[in-house]
Amino acid sequence: NRDLAEHLITSGVSAIAYETVELPDGRLPLLMPMSVIAGRLSVQFGAHFLERQQGGRGVLLGGIPGVHPGKVVVLGGGIVGTEAARIALGMGAQVEILDINIDRLAYLETLFGSQVTLLYSNSQHIAEAVAAADLVVGAVLIPGRKAPVLVPRSLVQQMRSGAVIVDVAVDQGGCVETLRTTSHSHPTYLEEGVVHYGVPNMPGAVPWTATQALNNSTLPYVLKLANRGMEALDLDPALGKGLNIHNQCLVHPAVQAVFPDLVP
Repeated sequence: NRDLAEHLITSGVSAIAYETVELPDGRLPLLMPMSVIAGRLSVQFGAHFLERQQGGRGVLLGGIPGVHPGKVVVLGGGIVGTEAARIALGMGAQVEILDINIDRLAYLETLFGSQVTLLYSNSQHIAEAVAAADLVVGAVLIPGRKAPVLVPRSLVQQMRSGAVIVDVAVDQGGCVETLRTTSHSHPTYLEEGVVHYGVPNMPGAVPWTATQALNNSTLPYVLKLANRGMEALDLDPALGKGLNIHNQCLVHPAVQAVFPDLVP
């Protein structure tokens, strides 16, 4: 958000972003609880909007004996995608996860075994999976950067009428070309015959759970900042990586790449 970046720079504050506090193994400890919640909600909401009265295909994700279950395609195998797959499996759906990280796919195999189809993410696999899906969950995150568009309009046009797209990546611009930001009060719209759900801050739908989870993750870092001030960023490298703006300068490399003209 350029306006936000410019205002933070001129204000003189030292700004730390939740989504860029990063542990040595690449995990994002402050984003993780919200990612878990968003991933689980994505399938919960998707199942709801697949109902005919909500504009969907009228598909029960879990199916019943004698009737095929619904097909859920998850784009991205990170925390959001893993939790989406977990809930979809629990509901009895057929699940596919696509990711570009082979090591991550191997890890997901240890979690789900043969219950989930795990595919390397390329244009062909995405096209084949999305066109046949009842529910597509966009779960792509590149810290500090805009999400890549993996599902162009031409592919949305090939989807089944009444299928549902839930793009958790909408906070980073979305990974579906036809998706735009919606709200909790008006969460969906129909485009190309497909139901689109594009609510930012999905955990806001479950504020009690989200608040408790976020407090649990955030409090240790808040205490470090309260006790040591800016020195805490030197003592804790993960917290140091979260620094985006300092001394009226944009300092995080990923954000600098997005707004190179704001870098002195």
